[in-house]
Amino acid sequence: MEAHFITLTFQECSARYGLAPAALHEFLQAGLLRAAPVPETVIVDEPDDLPRLARLHHELGLPTEALDIILAMRRRLVRLQATLAYETARARQLEEFLYGTGAVEDCG
Repeated sequence: MEAHFITLTFQECSARYGLAPAALHEFLQAGLLRAAPVPETVIVDEPDDLPRLARLHHELGLPTEALDIILAMRRRLVRLQATLAYETARARQLEEFLYGTGAVEDCG
């Protein structure tokens, strides 16, 4: 799986997602975001994480610890879904081979 990340300034985060610098500093301290080499700039490892963080922060007012848990659970869910899709494809491939309807090929 490819790693996708974006770098945004605090000003861009404020304009796009309504996140104040204080909230961004809190997210940085909690490890939810990474600081970029340039001051007042953050690195977002997953592009969907920042909008999700902003929504959870604004709509639910959750503390950073809860946000960290939610994001970790979501990442785990995404990994489990990918694993399930892979194993389902392998099972389908084995069934096709056993019933003589297809050849076994590497899914990975």
